[in-house]
Amino acid sequence: MIDDGIKNDKSIDRDTQSIREQEQQKVHKVSVKNLEAWFGTKQALKNINLDVKEKTVTAFIGPSGCGKTTLIRCLNRMHEMTPGGKAKGHVIIDGIDIYDINIDPVIIKRRIGMVFQKPNPFPTMSIYDNVAAGLKLNGIRDKRLIDEIVKESLEGAALWNEVKNELGKPGMGLSGGQQQRLCIARALAMQPEVLLMDEPTSALDPIASSKIEDLVHDLKKRLTVIIVTHNMQQAARVSDDTVFMYLGEMIEHNPTKKIFENPEKELTERYISGKFG
Repeated sequence: MIDDGIKNDKSIDRDTQSIREQEQQKVHKVSVKNLEAWFGTKQALKNINLDVKEKTVTAFIGPSGCGKTTLIRCLNRMHEMTPGGKAKGHVIIDGIDIYDINIDPVIIKRRIGMVFQKPNPFPTMSIYDNVAAGLKLNGIRDKRLIDEIVKESLEGAALWNEVKNELGKPGMGLSGGQQQRLCIARALAMQPEVLLMDEPTSALDPIASSKIEDLVHDLKKRLTVIIVTHNMQQAARVSDDTVFMYLGEMIEHNPTKKIFENPEKELTERYISGKFG
């Protein structure tokens, strides 16, 4: 009877652990486990383990060449598109490992949007067609539905009021800041659950950058945002959590307030205080 009681206790412990793991998966939108990446024979990422909470903003900071952009590109399998680029490990989104051999990378890119360092509207397309392009490529033909999604996406990117009477004009005719918000609208049109942003304000002036930062605050109400930035003040302003990287390794991951006010690692403190980087 005692043995049966012990077995029952162990069974309860396993059930409790399983429930805890399931709850953790609900809290974490993205989980990175043992991720490594290479450019040819050069290793760019070393054993990255990271959990990102849902509907938060996480900033990646660190000196040039530390692996920030490589990591963010691994989160939607774009790194594999780079000549010589390869990765191994696990990136789990809502319990699904995007590096599973049975997962179609195209489907992953629909769920995980990407905004690049420099605005890249499709040069021959109008503002409207830039936002609608992904929808049409995925077989959506209902004009009314496309109109609705284009409007919602431009509103979501805080651009609708500026362009609503000029939707037929070329996207390249917009200012740099407007072009970047157009690219955000294009990503939002696919209704992603995670939005990756690789230094989205580095090519913009302070006013345009401020609008993007305000937009990031609004976006996290409905999706998870991961942003790479060289600007530590920007990371402090927009993010809930911050990851400090150095030489391909994740040195520290903590709430942004702690990273900037009381970091755990000496290397983080040296970088934050401007002693290197």
